[in-house]
Amino acid sequence: MRILLSTCVPMFYFFKYLKFNNLHELCGLLFERCLKNQKEDIMKKQEVSDDKLQQLDLSKTDNSGEALTTNQGLKISNNQDSLKSGERGPSLLEDFILREKITHFDHERIPERIVHARGSGAHGVFKINKSLAKYTKANFLAEEGKETPVFVRVSTVAGSAVSTDWARDVRGFAIKFYTEQGNYDLVGNNIPVFFIQDAMKFPDLIHAVKPEPDNAIPQAASAHDTFWDFISLMPESMHMIMWAMSDRAIPRSLRMMEGFGVHTFKFINEAGKVHFVKFHFKPKLGVHSVAWDEATKISGKDSDFHRRDLWEAIENGAFPEWDFGVQVIPEEDEHKFDFDLLDPTKLIPEEEVPVELVGTLTLNRNPDNFFAETEQIAFHPGHLVPGIDFTNDPLLQGRLFSYTDTQLSRLGSPNFHEIPINRSVNTVHNNQRDGHMRQQIVKGKVSYEPNTIGGGCPFQAMMKDGGFTSQEERVDGVKIRARSESFVDHYSQAKLFYNSQSAPEKTHLQNALIFELSKVTIPAIRERVVGQLAFINKDLASMVAKKVGVDVTKLKQPNGSIPADADPKTLQSPEKEPATKISEALSMKNTVKDTIKSRIIGFIMEDGVIAKDAKALQSKLESKGAVVQIIAGSLAPVNADDGTLFEPKHSLTSTSSVCFDALYLASGKKSADNLLDAENKPGTILFVNEAYKHCKAIYFGKETDDILKASNINGKKHEDPAIIISGNETADDAFITAIANHRVWELETERNNPA
Repeated sequence: MRILLSTCVPMFYFFKYLKFNNLHELCGLLFERCLKNQKEDIMKKQEVSDDKLQQLDLSKTDNSGEALTTNQGLKISNNQDSLKSGERGPSLLEDFILREKITHFDHERIPERIVHARGSGAHGVFKINKSLAKYTKANFLAEEGKETPVFVRVSTVAGSAVSTDWARDVRGFAIKFYTEQGNYDLVGNNIPVFFIQDAMKFPDLIHAVKPEPDNAIPQAASAHDTFWDFISLMPESMHMIMWAMSDRAIPRSLRMMEGFGVHTFKFINEAGKVHFVKFHFKPKLGVHSVAWDEATKISGKDSDFHRRDLWEAIENGAFPEWDFGVQVIPEEDEHKFDFDLLDPTKLIPEEEVPVELVGTLTLNRNPDNFFAETEQIAFHPGHLVPGIDFTNDPLLQGRLFSYTDTQLSRLGSPNFHEIPINRSVNTVHNNQRDGHMRQQIVKGKVSYEPNTIGGGCPFQAMMKDGGFTSQEERVDGVKIRARSESFVDHYSQAKLFYNSQSAPEKTHLQNALIFELSKVTIPAIRERVVGQLAFINKDLASMVAKKVGVDVTKLKQPNGSIPADADPKTLQSPEKEPATKISEALSMKNTVKDTIKSRIIGFIMEDGVIAKDAKALQSKLESKGAVVQIIAGSLAPVNADDGTLFEPKHSLTSTSSVCFDALYLASGKKSADNLLDAENKPGTILFVNEAYKHCKAIYFGKETDDILKASNINGKKHEDPAIIISGNETADDAFITAIANHRVWELETERNNPA
């Protein structure tokens, strides 16, 4: 009998098979083994359950212990050979099994998202901790303590589905709330503003940032001619450019970035009272980023870093959490600000309207299938529930059309809402029917309304029974294709953001602009961008101009986005100052720095390591939620001084310091000597020097002085709280504090200029 076993099956099972009479016995053995291996995984997944997950369970199958079949349920006896006319003859057209298999394979891919193609997702729960009933009748926000299932997808914007996680880019932050009133989608970003004010310019923006059409270069990068040509003519983009060139665009983790609704929305309560609202999600781990040099290196070492980081954190039980907050403005206060609430290039400074934290978002379960869930999920800002409504933000208004249209193209049918991940937890009842890939089987004769045959069903719901109704507001005006004068302020909040940054953040932003513009081949474009920067900060403009080889010149017409018949003078932004000069909330310097939960700490060691010290520190770190990973000269077990064997997860050559939050050079003279032998020394010193350059915490254990002396740290002339030398009882605690502080960015200049 021909025996065909998967390569994932250990070979001893093959030999074990010889003792069995038939394949069924072998399959039974393998199935039992498979169940044993999967048991922990299954139990972990079962710990988390809600209405949505239970609904998804109805669509799940498990191939364990099952026979292979066609899509029609026919069992297949030979999945290895096509049907032929003789063993060496031509394949036959009647081979329906081959045709089905190949046809499905040929159509496995669906069109990727035009934007936000590269994404990662997870299931979770949203809990409202403080009722918002005085503002909104949305049940999931009004009932204190209520929990709502969610699916969250986080994504880059410009790159393709297979691009790197580490592009300098905005991150999409989209949440589907599976509420009892229907699905509510909040489709936002990790940045609270956007590049443009009107949806009319969205295709232009995306065409400009995507790979250039003549050569399809560059992928997932804004550092090229067409993007900056567009930006140089669009001063409304300058506020967003400040954010995109800041460290916010290269987050340490998807778990360590904020989420924003971007637009101003409306809350409507039971009495019909309207409030404007801005949505915020603040990560409990704090807002942290990496250095640009680090981002480029991680991209080469592990381009899936963010996706892997999110997945592993959830699998390990370190569930990402965000505090949910709102900025609420009474309808009558709409015009009290020095900017327009409907302008998506503006934020509301927290000093003017504080963020009230009222809920918690937790991601607690990874998808079972990336394509079926993360890829096929369809978000739409037009998916509302009673109590939430749109504003007249012209970018939002355009999105309300675009998202339906793109889902029809991407998912191939108006029935995309029937894909399991997109289904509402409450059953859909309407008179829509048929269409490509219809799945819902609706009984009865009637598919129209009004009707008598079906008893008038499905019937319209009254407002008191949860029927949705749009806010009644007077809409009265001249039909006009124009932009409000209140939108013609493009620099004040760009100034606010830049002025609110710490000195290191300003340096990083400056260097990002220099890097990006250095990739622009046309000097005139570089000069126009520098001219735009001069309206924000003259010192910033001068420094960038010097490095990219242009002069700072006064732009005669900064705004190049002018209708053919318009007077250009009326559309040029004034150089006004923002009402709020500095906002502490806009600097990552002021973020949470009180936890090391889920931080990855590299323990570098070799044979002879002092086991007692390594175990003690590992225990302390893990008790506070950090993850310890052993790095050695090879993947062979490390023999400690007391005979303990440490299993390395990485070798010095298979990973890099950029993949870790902090380093510990494990105690032991013999270990240190082995790390400095001819084979290991280059990797050891590179690890230390790179971590030092990137402002990370580094802890030198006992008897590792020779490693310190061989590194760039040896020549430091500054006090450095993130360089820990073993020798006192507080060294471990000092290391933990340094990790919690993330980086010593204020010492970046000193650390990058070793003596």
